[in-house]
Amino acid sequence: MARRVITLDEKIEKAEAAVQAAKVKYDAALDTLEKLVTKRKELDDKRLLEAYHSSGKSVDEIISFLQSSEEADESKKMPGRASKKR
Repeated sequence: MARRVITLDEKIEKAEAAVQAAKVKYDAALDTLEKLVTKRKELDDKRLLEAYHSSGKSVDEIISFLQSSEEADESKKMPGRASKKR
């Protein structure tokens, strides 16, 4: 019984088909990931807004708090240095 020899062109076509199938799966997985990340951001935004409304704090108080937290975080990254606003 003679064995059929697979040509280089056939191997290339097979590899191209495998890459295309992998790309389709990758694109679908990436789309799902993007939708999930967007959904998580929406839920975080909703939680933050609900917390703001129930806090009794003004927008200025919350912004001031967040900015002071950012500055504290930055000063932890660079010990001995105070962060400067630009």
